[in-house]
Amino acid sequence: MNQHIKGSLSTIILKLLHDNGRMYGYEITQKVKEITQEDIQITEGALYPILHKLEAEEILTAETEKVEGRVRKYYKITPKGNEIAVDRIAELRAFAENLNLILNPKLALQ
Repeated sequence: MNQHIKGSLSTIILKLLHDNGRMYGYEITQKVKEITQEDIQITEGALYPILHKLEAEEILTAETEKVEGRVRKYYKITPKGNEIAVDRIAELRAFAENLNLILNPKLALQ
């Protein structure tokens, strides 16, 4: 996973949870893969430490549920986390727009 994605991963996770309510880890990885047409693939080794960190910071809550005989851990944004998610999403969106202007200077002249 490249450094740009790594630095944005918590915001990506928060955006998905903000849009979809609650999700479990594998579901998050598959959703990112689907949205990016397999261009971004998040490994469990990258995903779960961030989920646990966000949970420890009370940005997410987790609940386990038995689904088809397997225990699944679902993550959901807390009210505090929702405010943080909105801010981080706006910051990342502004950064991406500015980066696009730098990489494509002709766009800035329009």
